[in-house]
Amino acid sequence: MSLPQKAAPAVRRPAVAGLFYPEAPETLRAEIERLLGGVRSLAPRPSSPKALIVPHAGYVYSGPIAASAYALLHAARGVIRRVVLLGPCHRVPVRGLALPAAEAFDTPLGRVRIDADAVAALRGLPQVEVSGQAHALEHSLEVQLPFLQTLLGDFALVPLAVGAASPRAVAEVLDRVWGGPETLVVVSSDLSHYLPYAAACTTDRDTVEAILALRDDLDHEQACGATPVAALALAARARGLEPELLDLRNSGDTAGDRDRVVGYASIAFWPPGERSYDETHGRDLIGVARNALTGALGNGAQGESAAQPPWLRVPRASFVTLTAAGELRGCIGTLTPRRPLGEDVAANALSAALHDPRFPAVTGTELAGLRIEVSVISPLVPMRCDHEDALYAVLAPGEDGLVLEYGNRQATFLPQVWSQLPEPARFVGELRRKAGLSAATPLRRCRVSRYRVVKWREAT
Repeated sequence: MSLPQKAAPAVRRPAVAGLFYPEAPETLRAEIERLLGGVRSLAPRPSSPKALIVPHAGYVYSGPIAASAYALLHAARGVIRRVVLLGPCHRVPVRGLALPAAEAFDTPLGRVRIDADAVAALRGLPQVEVSGQAHALEHSLEVQLPFLQTLLGDFALVPLAVGAASPRAVAEVLDRVWGGPETLVVVSSDLSHYLPYAAACTTDRDTVEAILALRDDLDHEQACGATPVAALALAARARGLEPELLDLRNSGDTAGDRDRVVGYASIAFWPPGERSYDETHGRDLIGVARNALTGALGNGAQGESAAQPPWLRVPRASFVTLTAAGELRGCIGTLTPRRPLGEDVAANALSAALHDPRFPAVTGTELAGLRIEVSVISPLVPMRCDHEDALYAVLAPGEDGLVLEYGNRQATFLPQVWSQLPEPARFVGELRRKAGLSAATPLRRCRVSRYRVVKWREAT
């Protein structure tokens, strides 16, 4: 007797692959990596943003602007497990908001499952309907998925096409699926359409200022996604989120002429106090490292540890450097996030003291004379290195840390090393030597990645 076959899931197929973004998977992956690699602002952040506003034109036009927001998600894989994605309807009119009839969305990079529990929670709202037609050809949501798949891996999707609705009605929907750190809200919207370049710059600056002020009175001349953008402003005001402008350009800046342009902005919304690291974060991290060393080397006289704030529980990579009388005494770290930042700093402090192969283990009598420096590492961003001179030209001395990999060999220099090796060619050459490679090893055969750090040094 044969068992009944489970019905295949209803799947929304890609509508604009090959038009708005590459259709071939490998080409698409390479394009997204190129766009993310072009983001210059790599400062480490205490957490991932709670919400993003990103544009939705073809990647050649708005991809660099969208990438500036998505680059903030490099360390969010495994943390963000659900994305609530809202965008305006361009092809089919909708009263309220439309969920898809599908159970999954496909892109050239694979399948994204729909969050069935969230869909069930929203279906009872009068402003929400189910419409396969509204989603079938809609690009505003689809173009975001390859970025999200690349950065988050496996996640569940709550896709909402927003039509004729009030911002408060959309904000009510957001309230139902807001969730915690596992949920990211993404609003897809372009800004002004088809104005001359100078007029668009002025109009879009005014629109962005209104968004940053969390105003909810935008109109659709300012942004095609004005309704979900205004709804996000309402939700952000209610929860104390802090907006940050990441990029503001238009098609005249990227790939189009300047006679009639479309405006694009990327804006991140941060939980209170998590927009950037500050001296308070630094004091806490120095305290974590000092506490770990005291517990291991101070005859068990470990200082009291308060309950860790949420940002210390976010996976991040770090380095801990120890000095004594101004001389290096140990330096150990991690380059990719694999455990909560507080745990990573504590473990690296102990490894720097006890397991740096260049030095004997630190003793208890040295503990008081040690000075601690903690560096939090941004996500690694691959760099093209077909030609060495081209690599030297794009390096930022004093800012970029560099990782060099060849086979199973790996070496890194923190940005602090630029003070000793200020010339890019020498910086890279010494890093190659540190990795155990000869000067004749061509960089094009290596994997090269850059990163940034934010660092704090213990007061003397």
